[in-house]
Amino acid sequence: MFETWHPHVVVAALIERDGKFLLVEEHTAEGLRLNQPAGHWERGETLMDAVRRETLEEAAHHVEPTALVGCYTTYYSRRDITYLRFAYVCAVTGFDAERALDDGIVRALWLTPGELAAHPTPHRSPLVMRCVEDYLAGRRFPLDFVNHL
Repeated sequence: MFETWHPHVVVAALIERDGKFLLVEEHTAEGLRLNQPAGHWERGETLMDAVRRETLEEAAHHVEPTALVGCYTTYYSRRDITYLRFAYVCAVTGFDAERALDDGIVRALWLTPGELAAHPTPHRSPLVMRCVEDYLAGRRFPLDFVNHL
């Protein structure tokens, strides 16, 4: 008998402005953590719809994906969960200063890569820094790398 296995598919937004990246500080089961605006892909959405929605919900920024930085996996043994992350480069198209952020989100903040690496708040996963490093290395795939049929 085979055990059913379902990875958690998530999206993340890499948003850079003047050498700083948009991040969120959020409460998690492991405590306060830093992450890119990110979250689960929901039924009926494209991955790009999901990254737009999650960034608005978590950071009050309207964004438009411009490229895919990459697809990543990470495994959390403590909770026996594998995450499949699609990380998108996004351009800011608007900001809603009056919008309430999602439950659990403490604040949105802009950090340089050095500030992110040295920040006292732990990263949500090793993928947070890895995605920034890949972005800075110029890694980009066209949006049609992922097709929704």
